[in-house]
Amino acid sequence: LGTGAVLWADAGVWCWRGGADALAEALPVLLDARDVTVRFGGLTAVDAVSARFHAGELVGIIGPNGAGKTTFFNAISGVTPVTSGQLIANGQDLTGKGPHHFAASGLARTFQTPRVFADMSVAANIDFGLQFAGRRRKAPWLLRDEASILALIGLSAQADLPAGATTPSQQRLLEIGMALATRPRLLLLDEVAAGLTEAEVETMAHLIRRMRDELDLTVVWIEHAVTTLLRHVERVIVLHQGRKIADGPPAEVVRNAEVIEAYLGDEMAEPTGAVA
Repeated sequence: LGTGAVLWADAGVWCWRGGADALAEALPVLLDARDVTVRFGGLTAVDAVSARFHAGELVGIIGPNGAGKTTFFNAISGVTPVTSGQLIANGQDLTGKGPHHFAASGLARTFQTPRVFADMSVAANIDFGLQFAGRRRKAPWLLRDEASILALIGLSAQADLPAGATTPSQQRLLEIGMALATRPRLLLLDEVAAGLTEAEVETMAHLIRRMRDELDLTVVWIEHAVTTLLRHVERVIVLHQGRKIADGPPAEVVRNAEVIEAYLGDEMAEPTGAVA
């Protein structure tokens, strides 16, 4: 763990003494992507990207359009087969396996365009997630049933509405609720703030932090609302032209010369601030 760093478990809660870097490295690795490459014909969309995601982390992934962010998500969730590299989830080699194997290992995800069952009620969409995987796993109190999940995501009043009758922002929340209903350990969020108002983006960011803090989740969040993301995550990965060009605390990444040139610009090389 490094000099003077100590980690132990107390009543199921991880406790530590030492720096944040030592803590991250000491916690269990839920997903280990090793030199992941994805090619489509002659196009290399993801180029030998490696990343480890530890228990309890809140990680952001940013980069310009076409950087390979969503393709990387598709690869590490089994949606798109990797051309080369290795994917280890909870100690199991899932390279080449389909999405249901990743779901069974405790991974859930959302998509850029919400995928909900439009003709089913909001509550029935949540129940689908519970029936699919969630009933087989121990549930945190906030995910114990449909009502508690709807309360967490703020859709209790819409429970009986057809999902297709809800607003786009509510459908984004519903898709998150469906993912949470599987009671995952690792949640991948793909641009869940896209199309939202500034106030809605901030509300979404606070929900994401709450999910990590109160549900003992690891959350990996792709977002173009960079300023908001950088205020809330503890670690950020930057992709550019399919390659990982930075991986570290936001305050360091925004000062990285390659990141500034490729994506952020000089105006972002300012302190990102802290979130209480």
